[in-house]
Amino acid sequence: MAKKSKTEFVCQNCGYNSPKYLGRCPNCGAWNQMVEEIIAPEKETLAGLKTVAAKAQRLKEVNLENQPRTKTAMPELNRVLGGGVVPGSLVLIGGDPGIGKSTLLLQVSAQLAAKAGKVLYVSGEESATQIKMRATRLGVTADDFYIYPETDLGLISQTIQQLKPDFVIIDSIQTMQHPEITSAAGSVSQVREVTASLMQIAKTSQIAIFIVGHVTKDGAIAGPRMLEHMVDTVLYFEGERHHTFRILRAVKNRFGSTNEIGIFEMREEGLKEVLNPSEVFLEERLAGSTGSAIVVSMEGTRPILVEIQALVTPTMFGNAKRTTAGLDYNRVSLIMAVLEKRAGLLLQNQDAYLKAAGGVKLDEPAIDLAIAVSLASSYQEKETAVNECFIGELGLTGEIRRVNRIDQRLGEAQKLGFTKVYLPKNNLDGLKIPKGLTLIGVSTIRETLKKVFG
Repeated sequence: MAKKSKTEFVCQNCGYNSPKYLGRCPNCGAWNQMVEEIIAPEKETLAGLKTVAAKAQRLKEVNLENQPRTKTAMPELNRVLGGGVVPGSLVLIGGDPGIGKSTLLLQVSAQLAAKAGKVLYVSGEESATQIKMRATRLGVTADDFYIYPETDLGLISQTIQQLKPDFVIIDSIQTMQHPEITSAAGSVSQVREVTASLMQIAKTSQIAIFIVGHVTKDGAIAGPRMLEHMVDTVLYFEGERHHTFRILRAVKNRFGSTNEIGIFEMREEGLKEVLNPSEVFLEERLAGSTGSAIVVSMEGTRPILVEIQALVTPTMFGNAKRTTAGLDYNRVSLIMAVLEKRAGLLLQNQDAYLKAAGGVKLDEPAIDLAIAVSLASSYQEKETAVNECFIGELGLTGEIRRVNRIDQRLGEAQKLGFTKVYLPKNNLDGLKIPKGLTLIGVSTIRETLKKVFG
């Protein structure tokens, strides 16, 4: 008598297992996400994959060697990765459909194949002809660049062992299938096991592997949350599909900072780096317009000048409306409450719409002062000078608090031609003033608005 196959129900949102069907997952609360999957027997190692047994060592016996990094021809990508591609690393890149993930990796693959080693580009979504057409449009050519349209991880593993590439691109992880897992491609168990196998290949063979991940409608990478914990680096490729600028942001990096961003411009011939993003974000600013303030924000180790725009209008309904784009909603609500209580601006009956121009997302305390000034500018119908920028954190008692890396922020402002900077008074102690800059130290938000608008 044949043995009956065992099944379980797995939540496709969080990976929770249940022996019976549940309409709502008790772990994450998602509805209609429990999918029946067959429990596969214990699987053997993928064909052709050789594993190396590790051994316990004393901490003092471990050799500390600097990880060699392979630099691409894109300094923006190198900085986000922490200085370059580390051998044996597993990098996950997520982003909305059509944002440019495959284009970025195709260009990077050609650069790596041209000067760093052999590259295997595995595609589960496109045929070799489709990839060739895009490569021709992008002008991608390299001798050691191999294309392999396949979704079976067993065959992919064999090809890696035969070809012995230095870099592998998996596009995308949701299309790959583990031969020992019976569930559909893209399910929680498939994504989990495929990623675990790729991690094993990367670590045992010292191959750097890039994998592309789809995102959900909420913007998170699809699949189990543990996917982001398994990999070494998680990058998000962001941007509006109707704008040409793209931002590559690191949210996890075992080999570098998690605050770095790289900025690219999407063109017909592919992605091109934006080496001076501050100039790009400010080039369309209108002189003499109200509700505008410039802030010098730090994104990782890079200072960026961004225009913060505010539009304050009387509300037509009982409850005032607050809308933000690129700024944290709760931060804006907090600053408006401080302005009303500490600066005497009656904003409770005003609708407020705020955005960070250029599609960039700002989330650091030093942008508070610029947000407050832009709100006051729109409310009072008084413009700020085109040569002024604002740096500072706003406290609940109306004080302007010191911020970090003030030297780098002032250097970027000077480079872009600004001559007057409002900053916390406590930041002036021992500060070397750049040539051509006038620094105005402020202690409270009321004092700041009086000095800016008179």
